Amino acid sequence: METLKEGNAAPDFELLNQNGNTVKLSDYKGKVNVVLFFYPKDFSPGCTAEACAFRDNYDVFKEKGAEVIGISADPEDTHADFIKKHGLQFELLADPKGETAEKYGIKRIMFGFLPGRVTFVMDRQGIIRKIFSSNTNMEAHVKEALKIISELKA
Repeated sequence: METLKEGNAAPDFELLNQNGNTVKLSDYKGKVNVVLFFYPKDFSPGCTAEACAFRDNYDVFKEKGAEVIGISADPEDTHADFIKKHGLQFELLADPKGETAEKYGIKRIMFGFLPGRVTFVMDRQGIIRKIFSSNTNMEAHVKEALKIISELKA
């Protein structure tokens, strides 16, 4: 598969959320901008920091017309526990086989064991406007996404 780039249409997906409900990216098309962040694992220190940074800025994303969605290989029940423990307001989607991560070109880290940490910002038409990748600077994912979402709203 060709590597996704800014300006490409975001691939659609159909995954289960923390409540076992089906979520499709296409459900958001034409309605809101989407911040889609792929992260390695619920409850790990880095992923907790990243998810909580998105949580702490969630109202700002909503005010600017964006929805935040997280994706990892963890199962729905683990996502539900993670959301409850950290008071997350956004959906977490289960990608147990890594098929969606593969569609988005997420490289594996930690000896090929865990998927990497990459954030995609899509406009209302489903076009990727920003791709940000950093496995160590978790809060930068939120800062970069907010910057682009602010520009899209203007």
